[in-house]
Amino acid sequence: MRKSISEWSFPANMPLRDRMSLAKEAGFEGFEIALNEDDEQGSQSGLGLLCIQSLQEDAPRVVGMARRVGIEISGVACGLYWNYSLTADDPAERTKATQITEALLRGAKMVGVDGVLVIPGCVHASFIPNSPIVPYQIAYGRALVAIKQLAPLAEELGVSMGLEYVWNMFLLSPLEMLRFIEEVGSERVGFYMDVGNMMPTGFPEQWIRILGDHIVRVHFKDFKRSVGTIDGFCDLLEGDVNWPEVMAAFKEVGYDGWCTAEMMPPYQHAPDELIFATSRAMDRIFAMAP
Repeated sequence: MRKSISEWSFPANMPLRDRMSLAKEAGFEGFEIALNEDDEQGSQSGLGLLCIQSLQEDAPRVVGMARRVGIEISGVACGLYWNYSLTADDPAERTKATQITEALLRGAKMVGVDGVLVIPGCVHASFIPNSPIVPYQIAYGRALVAIKQLAPLAEELGVSMGLEYVWNMFLLSPLEMLRFIEEVGSERVGFYMDVGNMMPTGFPEQWIRILGDHIVRVHFKDFKRSVGTIDGFCDLLEGDVNWPEVMAAFKEVGYDGWCTAEMMPPYQHAPDELIFATSRAMDRIFAMAP
């Protein structure tokens, strides 16, 4: 398995090159970048991020940056789905979410990676103020239409969409996620396994064993069930994830690809310590594999 860390684990005001350099220094082999919406967050801000509006210019710059640092781009994520959902009631918002996903797939191809994180829709996000509620069966139908519509582009580009369960009250069980992926019926539509996300309602090792060959990428997080809310996310090895069982499950299904630590928010003080501590924890977790 290959050790990577998310761009979101670093302070928001830290330039992208500095984030990559710190990740490399801490012992990470890979770095997952994020797709942002506009250039106010990108090259014009001085942060050097990857943005939709400047994708043609940003992608080769980011690739060169990673090459000079000596770290590999492991994947591309996108936080814009909380603003633009593929299952929203507003057709214009659904169209925007589709366009973002198309840009995400094209951007991934440009930076040389074959897997991206896609949130397929949302019934409700309790951690977002005034988050709308979409009837479950309607969200399912809209998501199925959207992902089927996007699948041919993913196939053409050779980039897999990893669908994530992420506290969106949607595709709540591994059997349902499996059914959804099989209904789409594309070799380029799979599952983005986040070890911490299903902890309040399930067991990540069961998701791994059920989704198996469909796993596109993996996020590492930990979670304290006694907290139960979004505040329950914690440092690796501090929570209730059964890491020996999780690693056994990964070995059983044959997953040996990227595992990306997604640690949020960054530490308020000495944020570099989160990166080094996470790297050490991932080494210990990898060593738990049977």
